[in-house]
Amino acid sequence: MTVNSISTVIVIGAGIFGISAAVQLVRRGVRVTLVNDGPVVNGASGRSLSWLNSARRRSTAYHQLRVLGIDRYRTLSSRFPAAEWLRFDGGLTWDAEADNEIGEAFRHETATGYDTRHVQAEAVRDVTPGVDVTTIPPQGAIFNAGEGWVDLPLLAGVLLEEFTRRSGILLTQDGTASVIVENNRVKGAATASGKWLEADAILLATGAGVPKAVAATTGQFIGDRTSTGLLIRTRPLAHPLRAVLNTPRVAIRPAPGGAFVLDADWAASEVTRRADGTPNVRVETLVALLAEASRVLEGNPVLEVESHGVGAKPIPGDGEPVFGELQSTSGYYVAFSHSGATLGLIAGELLAYEIATDERHPLLAPFRPERFASTA
Repeated sequence: MTVNSISTVIVIGAGIFGISAAVQLVRRGVRVTLVNDGPVVNGASGRSLSWLNSARRRSTAYHQLRVLGIDRYRTLSSRFPAAEWLRFDGGLTWDAEADNEIGEAFRHETATGYDTRHVQAEAVRDVTPGVDVTTIPPQGAIFNAGEGWVDLPLLAGVLLEEFTRRSGILLTQDGTASVIVENNRVKGAATASGKWLEADAILLATGAGVPKAVAATTGQFIGDRTSTGLLIRTRPLAHPLRAVLNTPRVAIRPAPGGAFVLDADWAASEVTRRADGTPNVRVETLVALLAEASRVLEGNPVLEVESHGVGAKPIPGDGEPVFGELQSTSGYYVAFSHSGATLGLIAGELLAYEIATDERHPLLAPFRPERFASTA
């Protein structure tokens, strides 16, 4: 397959990976149809904390990719300097006093060249406002000045404006799309409404649905540790916090319009399923998460729920992203990762490069789907 033979691509899934890759492909002159099973960003991208970071410890390759991901957002920020949906006001994180690894984390981040500063509670006000410093343990906190956040639904709108302006086709009313494979090669996609779409290549970017769909269509195994995610958006309020907070009991980031978005693993673990399979979120869980957020915010403000979202949180089996063409099926590409916000722009860029040129990018080498073959 050469660059000239790629003329038509179908991208299934209009979350940040799918939208980002679709835009990059139409910039290259490829005809792209972007298919989603409803409104755009109706999956994990629509309920993501969207903290732009590479904090703490992970593999060298994954850290490098995340840092490049942040770099691409900085480039985008220079194009939209007044954007309310993309901010770089830093991130502040601390651990519980009884199980504290903040010193080790600081030493690791320093060694990798990450922008990091170890601060004691009394110095937090000097680096970022809006924190109740009495909640920070004696071991202190880490402030990462280069971190930020993005509102993915608003970013999606910006990217889709370019996508349609460049003649990309967006389909959101045709239900779920499935990949059609013949003789170990993609032929196209079929929608639930009965549409048949031919393609030279397909990118499957449906979040938590990727491993199951790949297994069904090709038999190839992709490790999967998908869990449940719960995100609260508060009603707007006047408050000085601008950094993202990642604390033992709650993560908080500012949102456009003066709101905050909140999440916590313990809160997500309290989500149950009704008899019909739909998620059930207890009011007590929402109230408790609001209380945890209020406790770490300066002035302990009264927080109220404006909305909440719950659904699958995509996590590959080894925790690292899965990007690239399936070894078993020509023209069949996948994007599956937990770090959708941080990697959103760089992943779309590199996947579009591979699809359009049929050349493997070395940065994606550690993240290819075939690494799970030995554990199938």
